[in-house]
Amino acid sequence: MRQVFEAVERVTPAELAALQLQRLKTTLAHVWQNVAPVRRKFERAGVRPEDLASLADLAKFPFTTKADLRDAYPFGLFAVPREKIIRLHASSGTTGKPTVVGYTRADLDLWANVMARSIFAAGGRPGDLLHNAYGYGLFTGGMGFHYGAERLGCTVVPISGGQTEKQVQLINDFRPKIICCTPSYLLTLADGFAGQGLDPAASGLKLALAGGEPCTHEMRAAIEARMNIHVMECYGLSEIIGPGVAMECFETKDGLTLWEDHFYPEIIDPASGEVLPDGEFGELVITTLTKEALPMIRYRTRDLTRLLPGTARPMRRLDKFAGRSDDMLIIRGVNVFPSQIEELILKIRALAPHYVIEVTRPHNLDEVEVQVEMLPEADNESVRSQAAAELQHHIKSSIGISARVRVVPAASIERSVGKARRVVDRRPG
Repeated sequence: MRQVFEAVERVTPAELAALQLQRLKTTLAHVWQNVAPVRRKFERAGVRPEDLASLADLAKFPFTTKADLRDAYPFGLFAVPREKIIRLHASSGTTGKPTVVGYTRADLDLWANVMARSIFAAGGRPGDLLHNAYGYGLFTGGMGFHYGAERLGCTVVPISGGQTEKQVQLINDFRPKIICCTPSYLLTLADGFAGQGLDPAASGLKLALAGGEPCTHEMRAAIEARMNIHVMECYGLSEIIGPGVAMECFETKDGLTLWEDHFYPEIIDPASGEVLPDGEFGELVITTLTKEALPMIRYRTRDLTRLLPGTARPMRRLDKFAGRSDDMLIIRGVNVFPSQIEELILKIRALAPHYVIEVTRPHNLDEVEVQVEMLPEADNESVRSQAAAELQHHIKSSIGISARVRVVPAASIERSVGKARRVVDRRPG
């Protein structure tokens, strides 16, 4: 029988549905009694907790959005007194007020458990040495992986982000089995190994637990080839709990298994809000089933994906994310996701997966420039010109927009120590 961290990972569909319904009823009652802004939204929608008789009835309840969290800044959506909150985290707030999330002691215990479950599912085991290069602090990544790894029984190296030269040295010296960081930082580390004349394949690394930003199939293949490791994707949001909402299983490596006993998923049409059947692409909506401090009812993640049947576990999987509804660029009427351009970049052998998409509107018309690096071994003027023309052609033929392509020398584009900034939109408004 396949090894699991918790017995609930072998639950039958009927048992899971019964558990979800019971926990959902408890969560709706908890929110109704303790979160006045959400109760008012329920009242305006004409629903009460007792209107939930089946899981399908959840569609009657209103959505929660990031704007609700910002409107209630800092603590207005907490469902317990502030004195019972023993930790706060927050988003960066780059597009407005930060979204603040709080945890009770029970919430932190839950978080450590789903993270331990996730690391185990990805191939981690007690006693493994784990190099944690996610940022510590208000960002949930670092501490989420840290406490989950300790709960599993791993040995944690809490180095956080940055200091790439030192990270390479410690990986080479300590020989961890697992590294945790964003996909783009794995590429930065690969450059760091090359810069020190070291082979990452000789470092002992076997697994990379990568999350915090999209990772296309092409980017994963590039990382795995350069570092000779398995890249396992993880998924989470601060508003829901942090990392630990879903994890790819090592046995199948075929999408993110969503821990449905704690996080109930729906897929909706982003425009109409209508719930879509399993297998159709749309926006992922998550309701927390066991959170105390900050329960979320039908939270719109803005992530575009679909629900697939379970494989390594009975719980459903999330397909590869197609992008985010709020990251989508509309260029002269054409919908464009950064991941589409990334896929085209990674099909050209001379180009490196380091790029920036800049959007401007100089004369009332949108203009796009893609700046992308050459691989160091391919960097000469002739190859650079040919690669630029090839990428420009592929963008036009595959996506349907015209874009300037500027191929720049290796190491020209600023490296990320956390989430990579792929788009610079300079259009007014």
